[in-house]
Amino acid sequence: MLRLRIKVVCATHRALALTDTPRPHCPHCEGEGGHHHDYGDHNGEYAGTEWIPCDCWDPNRCTVLLPLPRRPRWLRRRHNARDPWAPGGYSDEPPF
Repeated sequence: MLRLRIKVVCATHRALALTDTPRPHCPHCEGEGGHHHDYGDHNGEYAGTEWIPCDCWDPNRCTVLLPLPRRPRWLRRRHNARDPWAPGGYSDEPPF
């Protein structure tokens, strides 16, 4: 049985897609969709963690429903993340 959800994907262009979710009562991953596996280098030191997906779902399976149009240029975000109303562009009042 498929457990579908709607998600925005950006493979070649932004689109709405139906994707599968992990089985919530899977005995192997307990609904998380996979396992974290720590591995080490040749000396036995910690080298990183990799994600191993469970067999109860395929994270790459999706069906594109509707391509999303591009935002007009005047609606796109600017790269300036400062608060324009704060003194000097920085706020010193909570919440920071």
